[in-house]
Amino acid sequence: MTTFLHEGDLPDGLDLGPVVALDSETMGLRFRRDPLCVVQLSSGDGHAHVVRLNRPGYDCPNLKRLLTDPQVLKIFHFARFDVGMFALHLGVTTAPIYCTKIASKLARTYTDRHGLKDVTRELLGIEMSKVQQSSDWGAAELSPEQLAYAASDVLHLHELREKLDAILEREGRMPLARACFDFLPTRASLDLAGWEDQDIFAHA
Repeated sequence: MTTFLHEGDLPDGLDLGPVVALDSETMGLRFRRDPLCVVQLSSGDGHAHVVRLNRPGYDCPNLKRLLTDPQVLKIFHFARFDVGMFALHLGVTTAPIYCTKIASKLARTYTDRHGLKDVTRELLGIEMSKVQQSSDWGAAELSPEQLAYAASDVLHLHELREKLDAILEREGRMPLARACFDFLPTRASLDLAGWEDQDIFAHA
């Protein structure tokens, strides 16, 4: 595995292919309190690109172009949060999307454990460390441990998608999954508009 650290944006001319795994690191999990700090990407080739964003300007045209490219499928785990952060701080609507967490909830109905660590352990037999998850992602320099953690969150998403797709197809739930993925930008917009903690589809 090679991890490439980029300051501010993806390099000009970098082609990550038609399917890109993405994740982000922030200072916390509150949209307007906690800034977006890092975005990591992988084309599924065993390498990861980590972008340490320049705040507060977020001048990253190459990254924004990738996020909005209709010809590039973006794979996330819990896309709702990342897509909301990208909309808030980068001003873009990310699409098209595949979310391995939603796919897991629709496919792996025999369990309630759908975190990335759990899904990766079961489907791929790989143990992931989450020690650096709650570290300071706004620091002036990222540690080797932080870079390794950021990379690990995207390196396996392509393979997870394949495993989850096989179950979704087998159980006849792929059309439902695709509809959920397509709705994610709207779900993120609801979060940003104040309905983050409310299920507007519930009866109550």
